Parts: sequence; C-alpha cells; structure tokens
Amino acid sequence: MPAIRRIETNRDALFAIDVVGDVSPADAENLFGLLEAAYALHPRIDVLVRLTDEESVDWANISEKTIRQGLADALEHVVRCAAIGEPRWASFVGGLFPKALPFEFRHFDSDDEAAAWRWLGARPEG
Repeated sequence: MPAIRRIETNRDALFAIDVVGDVSPADAENLFGLLEAAYALHPRIDVLVRLTDEESVDWANISEKTIRQGLADALEHVVRCAAIGEPRWASFVGGLFPKALPFEFRHFDSDDEAAAWRWLGARPEG
C-alpha cells in the first residue's frame, strides 16, 4: 500500500494527499509524478497535505535531481499550501524551501482539518 494517497476533492485545481506511514523513495517519485500531471492540467494549483500516522521519509535515497526539480516546480506552480498534522520531519522539509515562499503556506493541527479545507475553498469527496 503506497504511503502517499490522493484525496478526491470537489475542486479540479486542488491537489490533495494523505501521507500515511513510512514514505519510500518510490512513494516520493510517484508524488512528484502526480504533481507534474496536476501542473500540466492546471498551471496554478493549491495543495493540501494531510499527515496521518506518518513515521519517516527516506530523503537520503531520493534522487537529489528529483528533489530539486520537485521544489522548483512547486515554487512555480503552487498558489496556496495547507499542511494538516504535526510531522517530525517538517523542519527538514522547511529547510529545503527559501525562507520567503512565493506561495501562501498554512499549518493546521489535526483537530482543525475543517479549517484547512475552508481556507482552500474545498471539501473531500468520496
């Protein structure tokens, strides 16, 4: 079972995912591929990441080129990003992006997930 799973929503230009358990290099590569497809359909998107029972991300085994390209694409295409949950690896990920982001980023606690969906003007479907 993949650690990164799409969440169907009522908005086409919203890319929403669940991160569940350990994230492998294959999961990360798949995520970047899904994002590239989303950018092709909608050059400007919002992103919602729901961190559910996450354990770890194997960043060391993910291609540096893949990470660099994924970050460059996010900086170009993302308008707003909502992160739900409290990942232990958030500080590492935060260190990858520049201090002044060209998109809006908000963190929401797990018990405030509804506020994240409202902020993005969307809801999960299914």
